[in-house]
Amino acid sequence: MKQFRSLLAAITALLLVLSLSACNREDGMIDKETVNLKVWGAQEDQEMLKTMVENFKKMHPMTTYNITFGVVGEKDTQTKIMEDPSAAADVFAFPDDQLRDLVGAGVLYEITLNKPAITAAHTEGAVAAATLNDKLYAYPMTADNGYFLYYDKSVLTADDVKTLDGLMNAAEAKGKKVLMDISNGWYVASFFLSAGCELGLQNGKQTCNFNNEQGVAAGEAVKAFCGHSAFITGEDAILTGGIGNTIAAGVSGTWTAEAIKQKLGDNYAATKLPTFTLNGKQVQLKSFAGYKLMGVNSATKHPKEAMMLAEYLTNEENQLLRFKTRAMGPSNKKAAASDEVKQNVALSALAMQNEFGVSQAAVLNSTWNPLEAFGTAMETKDTSKTVKQLLDTMVSQITG
Repeated sequence: MKQFRSLLAAITALLLVLSLSACNREDGMIDKETVNLKVWGAQEDQEMLKTMVENFKKMHPMTTYNITFGVVGEKDTQTKIMEDPSAAADVFAFPDDQLRDLVGAGVLYEITLNKPAITAAHTEGAVAAATLNDKLYAYPMTADNGYFLYYDKSVLTADDVKTLDGLMNAAEAKGKKVLMDISNGWYVASFFLSAGCELGLQNGKQTCNFNNEQGVAAGEAVKAFCGHSAFITGEDAILTGGIGNTIAAGVSGTWTAEAIKQKLGDNYAATKLPTFTLNGKQVQLKSFAGYKLMGVNSATKHPKEAMMLAEYLTNEENQLLRFKTRAMGPSNKKAAASDEVKQNVALSALAMQNEFGVSQAAVLNSTWNPLEAFGTAMETKDTSKTVKQLLDTMVSQITG
């Protein structure tokens, strides 16, 4: 009888607990987990980020998210996070050329949650820019820092701009010029990258094989390009000032889109870079492509939730919101292929070119000056040295 009374008392207590629990649920008093996160973004992105975050919260009603914001632009992320990683944001945006240093400093959390889906959703170049030593360290957010070809439809046809030879000859026939800033290392490297040459890093030093057999052939192609009567060099101001008048086409990025659109009006057009002749064959001109990424702080107290938030902030839906709000080019394949993006002439051209984009994450700053010196020699038609000799000098400076 004593055991029966004890069992009855236990059952009664359990029923009471369950009853109280049910009452709490009915009254909305059940305890929810609280997750505190901080997000960094540029000043211009603050309202947009707040909208995204509120939508994220609605998608996770069983968790109380206390998400605060800090104003830190992408270019300043590395400097700010290095000051005190433990006090930095849990989620932050940064340009792809900061990835190597951030990983080296141990401040980026390796992305492990939903990795296959993330890598499948974005362009190959964007994923490569977010990856180091076969590990994914960030979420691709934009793909809008690259270059492509603008052209005047009243002078050139879509067929004319498919090949460099066709482009130059068509412009020459109309008494017009084609601009590319060959004395800028960012642009002249296109020819070497297209030839299969590589820039890399080994033990913290730059490697470069731009003076191999294929590199010399690419250098000769640069020489022929600069020697064409329709060639003109110059910075963006020369392009935006002359297009629609003396200039029929030019290589630049999205930052000149509005000025060029204003000049050309209905004749405004853009596309990927043309192919060029290399050893008697047509080879697609590649380009450096720049990406903005979103990372998770390795010091975060909530890595899973921080990854969930970063993945959401960079998904297809929010990349389209970035495009509509800030005209940022998507790295997400579906977003980049959307009608909204395709209707933007410059971003559509950039999306085409990004298929042939090469990350500059493995390029040290000391590489640019030697590249520019070679480009300047091509522009000024320096005959004191052969292309091979100029490339040997350039490579020795880059790797030295």
